[in-house]
Amino acid sequence: MVANISDTLSEVAAAQGHKIGIVEAQCGRKMSFAELNKSAQQYASYLNKNGVEAGDRVMLMVNPSADFISLTFGLFHIGAPVILIDPGMGYKNLLRCITNVQPDYMIGTPQAIFFKKLFHHSFKSVRKSFSCGSWFNMTGKDIRKEAQRSSRDVEVYTPKDESLAAIIFTTGSTGPPKGVRFEHSIFSSQLHYIKNYYGISANDIDLPGFPLFALFSTALGACAIIPDMDPTKPAQVNPKKFVNAVKTYGVTYSFGSPAIWHVVSNYCAKNKITCKTLKKILMAGAPVPGNLIKRVYGLMPEDGQIYTPYGATESLPIVSIEGREIINHTWSKTIKGYGTCVGRALPGIEVEIIEVSKQPFTSYDRCIKKPVNEIGEIIVKGKVVSKDYENNESETTLSKIPDKDGFWHRIGDMGYLDDQGRLWFCGRKAHRVHTQYGFMHTIPCEAIINEHPHVYRSALVGIDTSNGFEEPAIIIEREPGAELGHEELLAEIKQLASAHPLTQAVKHFLIHSSFPVDIRHNAKIFREKLKMWAQNKIGERK
Repeated sequence: MVANISDTLSEVAAAQGHKIGIVEAQCGRKMSFAELNKSAQQYASYLNKNGVEAGDRVMLMVNPSADFISLTFGLFHIGAPVILIDPGMGYKNLLRCITNVQPDYMIGTPQAIFFKKLFHHSFKSVRKSFSCGSWFNMTGKDIRKEAQRSSRDVEVYTPKDESLAAIIFTTGSTGPPKGVRFEHSIFSSQLHYIKNYYGISANDIDLPGFPLFALFSTALGACAIIPDMDPTKPAQVNPKKFVNAVKTYGVTYSFGSPAIWHVVSNYCAKNKITCKTLKKILMAGAPVPGNLIKRVYGLMPEDGQIYTPYGATESLPIVSIEGREIINHTWSKTIKGYGTCVGRALPGIEVEIIEVSKQPFTSYDRCIKKPVNEIGEIIVKGKVVSKDYENNESETTLSKIPDKDGFWHRIGDMGYLDDQGRLWFCGRKAHRVHTQYGFMHTIPCEAIINEHPHVYRSALVGIDTSNGFEEPAIIIEREPGAELGHEELLAEIKQLASAHPLTQAVKHFLIHSSFPVDIRHNAKIFREKLKMWAQNKIGERK
């Protein structure tokens, strides 16, 4: 029998109900685990009374908060799948996702409810909306107040193996966002790894830079401090507020994008600030540079640990490595173009490298395995791996490989396994540059250029040509405050590239003021957009 993930909150409330479970740093609002559980049950009662039943899809467009947590657990309690879409993906992608997933109900901020009224055609499947807050009496009753008066008991839904718990959309960094179907069993497996592999317990206090992570903290009985920041713009986090939250509440661990820790670690280094309670940090969403890891260690106690979990929306976590192994053993190879080492597969997870193919595989037996230290396509198998996409059979067929005892997921990345069983990430399959001499992979090539002290980051893209191949181009984003002029910097970059076999073939070099990045982590580079920009620039030169 599959457990309902909502049971975890009830169990935590029974064991430590008096303990503070959620703090909203912006306003100081606090709720104990008992209050959170009561709120979740009141939401479940109110929503069920107003028509929401097991199997009904509910789109949740609520800001990170105690209400977000209790609403989510309340919906799990009913058995109503939660639909989560990043609001910062742009209204066109957002409307496309909503049309694709066809929600039955919607719970949103007043602004989200107003957005629904403006674009009502995309929301035509929604039978009823609930406003979480009020806005000039334009959005109806406030569900927060209404639910507090509801006390009808709702039986906890008992999920089956295929019972859907949530649909979470990908960031769309290499194409249109896809709705990933999460069963209750996947959340339970993820919770298992967070607890047993990373050692997160009820003794911890979390500051989640990624809002969804607060659900796991709550389920484990760890207090979650909702940071005062815009979750769609982690790179614009206010480091002073973030660090103050760590110190005020005695935060012991945090999960967030490397973009957050880039800002926070620079602030701490500049102001000679240390966070003595912060014992564990998980950074994910994009490759994490060794120099960033070193800087973050500088703000932690000596026994602090940094992990860089690797995976995707469809499969996380699957591989992990601790920061000291990166600094002491793998980073020296990364900067020479060997790719980024993301670590070893977690217990129960299988990772393999296969020959690249643009076609779907009808069976795992048809895959050709690559030998050790040879780059290929990464595939993964395990209990945290999602089975399919919502209303997207073509992508499901392309991404899943049937096997006799389950299936493998094609993660869409290139990489290799070394002789120690560690996985090295070399970039997205879709981002390879197909030159007349062969394929160039983004991460190894960019690492060569990123070693220049005035380069914040770089991006390898391919410029289309009439012969069907691409000409490799390197685009630079300067380090803030870099003193070299554009022409002087480009001259040094060209010299750096020509001296290394991986980048000798690069024909074009450009400087971009600020790279377009994904909205979830602000760390994945939108190379497709940079490619279009570079082609226009190079076309102007010609």
